[in-house]
Amino acid sequence: MKKNKSLLLLLTLVLAVGTLLSACGSNNDKNSASNGGNNTSNSGTNSGEEKLAADQTLRINLSAEPPTFDPAQAQDSQANTVLKTMYEGLARMNDNGEPEPAAAEKWDVDGTKYTFHLRKDAKWSNGDPVTAKDFAFAWERVLSPNTDPAPPYAYQLYYIKNAQEYNEGKITDFNQVGVKVVDDYTLEVELVSPTPYFLGLTSFYTYYPVHQSVKDDAKWAVDASKMVVNGAFTLTNWTKGQTIEVTKNENYWGKDNIKLNKITMSLVNSGATELASYKNGELDRTGHPNGEVPTDQIPIVKQELKDEFKVKGIASTYYYQFNLTAKPFDNEKIRKAFAMTIDRQAIVDKVTLGGQLPAFGFVPPGIKGVNDEYRNEVKDDYFTENVEEAKKLLEEGMKEEGYTQLPEITLIYNSSEAHKKIALAVADMWKKNLGVDVKTENQEWGVFIENRQNLNYQVARAGWTADYNDPMTFLDMWTSNSGNNDIGLKNEEYDKLINEAKTTEDNAKRNENFKKAEEILVKDTMGIMPIYYYTNIALEKPYLKGVSLDFSGGIDYTRAYLLEH
Repeated sequence: MKKNKSLLLLLTLVLAVGTLLSACGSNNDKNSASNGGNNTSNSGTNSGEEKLAADQTLRINLSAEPPTFDPAQAQDSQANTVLKTMYEGLARMNDNGEPEPAAAEKWDVDGTKYTFHLRKDAKWSNGDPVTAKDFAFAWERVLSPNTDPAPPYAYQLYYIKNAQEYNEGKITDFNQVGVKVVDDYTLEVELVSPTPYFLGLTSFYTYYPVHQSVKDDAKWAVDASKMVVNGAFTLTNWTKGQTIEVTKNENYWGKDNIKLNKITMSLVNSGATELASYKNGELDRTGHPNGEVPTDQIPIVKQELKDEFKVKGIASTYYYQFNLTAKPFDNEKIRKAFAMTIDRQAIVDKVTLGGQLPAFGFVPPGIKGVNDEYRNEVKDDYFTENVEEAKKLLEEGMKEEGYTQLPEITLIYNSSEAHKKIALAVADMWKKNLGVDVKTENQEWGVFIENRQNLNYQVARAGWTADYNDPMTFLDMWTSNSGNNDIGLKNEEYDKLINEAKTTEDNAKRNENFKKAEEILVKDTMGIMPIYYYTNIALEKPYLKGVSLDFSGGIDYTRAYLLEH
């Protein structure tokens, strides 16, 4: 999750959506799925000892304020957390990382053709029915070349026939795109080629429906009074810089499965303050992916609050990225020198303190390969840490560019004590090992994201989490036409490898293409500098139940509930 899927805080990530490899059921060559009850959490009274609290108000913190609640423009884990409470796609991911019916009560899959049957009792928060036209409207909006700014995740819809051609202006009639409104409650989708994880993608926010009242209203996504949603909660208060509040949506088709009445989200980017609020009983949960436990407090709370301490490995990667268009990092040898001179083990052992794994590739553990995890089938040995070799590369790179000394270098990161500590540690290693002074600069989240998108930086921290369980979710973002490619990489061979992987059903061939693409990204060009693979660290009160954290670190609070305490 994503920029940044992200990707906000030190030990987690962004986002995410989760995945799936097939429809819920199968019947010869045709798959189908149906579930009227949505397999949600129990009511909170499944045990004779469990009693729901009278006040079902969940209190959490967001360490950064989402820039927008427009599903077409969202690209970070904070927006993902809130959007998941307010919207619902055709499918939603369950605790096992598998798709189950959501806005669609069932679907049929026949090769590249998907037929979604929408719930006739699904309504928008204003009482309007949720129809197939709302999905087609939202997807056309994402893909339209006239949408401004251009949705960063438009490429996630390229699995649909002619979606890329429409987005790139090669065709101008959306009726030629593989999205057909058969009637109000039937949506047909035709893909370019078989895509085993497509159902999982329909639970991702770029695929959410959007109410047609947003047309020609540029301000709707930043105005709570204009937010018409189809999910379990509605946005009832958004006081910029202070708090976000969502309240149970009485028009939601599955409202009987929702036990919370309200979720209040403070907006505080201090991990120390967040932890203090948790200890004082002002928050019910703290930590990733939407908050932060200060790294220096992790060993302490692990002992003091052992029954509330939660740690889980997740499919996400923390990395630094180089701007390939900015000096001095337009030189490959200089990029490699910087990547080879940090001590990743020291960072995870002495700075992050959360059991993270040093990373030498981009695709993290936990992502499926052919017969095993991709990371077990393709080793992340694309480079090694070697100070002496790095010094030689730096000298060669400087000579090629005519430098007697490097230009001033600034490393940017978004507001977080954890990111700050990593940045200072890395800058210190570069100074010690290469003799290079690097300035570190903290930036507010919205400014930070904008600077990365506009290539207005030299080096920037980043994190990426899986949107679905396939290596593609980490590698297609670096193609030339991707809205999330904010390093300036333009490589025809890379684009070819990814496009081939999207159109072949040969899993061994796909894996080989992924390996070659990852080599180009990490070994050949060194456009990114992997640092570690994430773990998710949080504290949860014993009375909080039903919070769902998937394999990628994406969190879903909609089925949570509070017990008497």
